[in-house]
Amino acid sequence: MAIAFTVNGKPVSVEADADTPLLWVLRDDLGMTGTKFGCGIAACGACSVHVDGNLARSCSVPVSEMVGKSVTTIEGLKSAEGTLHRVQQAWIDAQVPQCGYCQSGQIMAAVALIEKVGTPSDQQIDEAMTNICRCGTYPRIRKAILAATGAAAAAEGAA
Repeated sequence: MAIAFTVNGKPVSVEADADTPLLWVLRDDLGMTGTKFGCGIAACGACSVHVDGNLARSCSVPVSEMVGKSVTTIEGLKSAEGTLHRVQQAWIDAQVPQCGYCQSGQIMAAVALIEKVGTPSDQQIDEAMTNICRCGTYPRIRKAILAATGAAAAAEGAA
């Protein structure tokens, strides 16, 4: 079945079974390997992408649901000139990753949170950031989210 949708601003058409998870189409058919397979049951968040601006765990979304939709992967966050998204840069600055496996999904979740609420509170971060990090870098993830919104600088200036 031919399925047409947009990935990172570019129209694509793929031949795939309707129930094939979006994750495998992104990785295997389109070469978007930044999106990771973690659990296959939408529990860990390593496969997180944005679909029409909403966070989605691509391991559990059938590609047939993507017809006419727009998907953004970790590769699509950079500007056309190659400049990192402010959340990606904050991740580097805060030295968030240890093993790094979950980080693309974590970044996609953080971007979705910031786009939804602007500068999130600690409670909003706790509620929204449900991706699993086996290395336990949650304090650095929070620091990077706050840095990306400017909240970290404001808190340091108030101290």
